[in-house]
Amino acid sequence: MATPPMAPPSMEGTPPPMAVQPPGTDMTGICFKDQLWLNSYPLDRNLVFDYFAISPFYDWTCNNEQLRQRSIHPLDPSHLSKMTGTEYSLNEVMEPHLFVFRKQKRDGPEKVTPMLTYYVLDGTIYQAPQLCNVFAARIGRALYYISKAFTTAASKLEKIGYVDSEIETAAFESKVTKETIDFKEVKRVDHILQSLQRKLPPAPPPPPFPEGYVPAPTAEAENGPETQQAGEPQQPQMDPIIDQGPAKRMKF
Repeated sequence: MATPPMAPPSMEGTPPPMAVQPPGTDMTGICFKDQLWLNSYPLDRNLVFDYFAISPFYDWTCNNEQLRQRSIHPLDPSHLSKMTGTEYSLNEVMEPHLFVFRKQKRDGPEKVTPMLTYYVLDGTIYQAPQLCNVFAARIGRALYYISKAFTTAASKLEKIGYVDSEIETAAFESKVTKETIDFKEVKRVDHILQSLQRKLPPAPPPPPFPEGYVPAPTAEAENGPETQQAGEPQQPQMDPIIDQGPAKRMKF
């Protein structure tokens, strides 16, 4: 197995300059790529950790760095399982394009707690966002598009309502214009009706009341007790149709 390259000669035995943010914080907004290193060494499962160690994502206090100082491969699980503290493990490999590292805290041979995830994609190292941040970003994007859709729909509905009101106003105005009264036409129609009324014969007299029909007393008759004696019995009001008898009813 080829000897893994260590840090550059100018930095051998000493950690690189401190990054803007210490490893373990949110560094999803940056990435790292060293084209000179990629041109000098192959990127495979044996050397990818040494490439990751020169990035600002690397924590120099991890157990892997202690193994490197003892000339032991930093990803050797037989040695890492006997230690406690922070370590990196290589979880997925698709040589030479994708390598996934997981930073975890080891409390025993079988007890580890995942902390962060990093991946090397075509020579560029990224920190993977946490699941809660991914959900928050996706939900925020979905809410943005939903709000935008409702705003667009509301603006279109307002425009449709404005057009409908304009149409109704125009129709009402045209109807009012059509229903404008022409007084000359009204006078002409009245003149025609009066001339026809003069030409028609007079209306026939009303038919006589049926036999036995007594007209209802008027208000003057009710208010004038002098025309009728108080003790005189009044004849009950009769229905002209019912009281005609079966022989006098109209036959249909």
